[in-house]
Amino acid sequence: MFTGLGTAIITPFNEDYSVDYNSLEKIVVDQLEKNVDALIVLGTTGEAPTISDQERIKITETVVSLTKNKAKVIIGTGNNDTQKVVRYNKLAEDAKADGVLIVNPYYNKGTQASLVEHYKFISERTSLPIILYNVPSRTSMNLFPETICKIYSECKNVVAVKEASGDISQISKLMTIKPEELKVYSGNDDQTLPIMALGASGVISVFSNVFPEQMSLLTKALLGGNFNKARELNNRYLKMMNLLFIETNPMPVKYAVSLRGLCKNILRLPLNCISENSEKILKEEFKKISSEKL
Repeated sequence: MFTGLGTAIITPFNEDYSVDYNSLEKIVVDQLEKNVDALIVLGTTGEAPTISDQERIKITETVVSLTKNKAKVIIGTGNNDTQKVVRYNKLAEDAKADGVLIVNPYYNKGTQASLVEHYKFISERTSLPIILYNVPSRTSMNLFPETICKIYSECKNVVAVKEASGDISQISKLMTIKPEELKVYSGNDDQTLPIMALGASGVISVFSNVFPEQMSLLTKALLGGNFNKARELNNRYLKMMNLLFIETNPMPVKYAVSLRGLCKNILRLPLNCISENSEKILKEEFKKISSEKL
């Protein structure tokens, strides 16, 4: 799939809450100019639950056309309706995306066995590479290491997992039992260092919406085994990584990207803008990092 830095990009909106395709183009071009390795579109950070099918098609086609093979384009297609995931995957295929990111089903909770059947059904109905997405804080479903390995063994096009469980012990176990070919990506910016130190292939990042060059330096240091440099960079940017979750993602990151002049600070309900106090705290750290030399 990819190695290094993947940015989970935001979806910008106009004042009337329509998709702002001009800002989307600016965001994509900015990421490509900073040499990110992948763009993850319509994930949690992209407010996917509020995006219509027609918007999904146009957003995907826009990103793919702008990217022109300079980075991988991976589309979030996860849903708690298995048939809907299959349909979203087909839209991603038609738009010539490079892969799909599929979050565990949410709300209608199943079991580890049902997760295997869910992913098998989906895998058999798409030609695209699949990245599993484990984020139990949002789905209330934890994808255990043994289950990940079982899914991988039974689904030929499952190639990676985005691990956002937050449980380093669980991720460490996954790294010891998984097949070598199965890639693991950190799903939490603030755990990129330990997860990549365990052998992960990169990160799917929120922080890199705002500071792609800085996150790229961190992932390159880790991939190159330069842990002293990686620790220095991690310590420098950890505060901002955490501040981007001062309120529910993607509310803080959209504000931060608006500070860069790349989009308006507009979200679709049920999300809204962060508080004035959160804005003040974020803006202070944003200015600090922006003024530093790389």
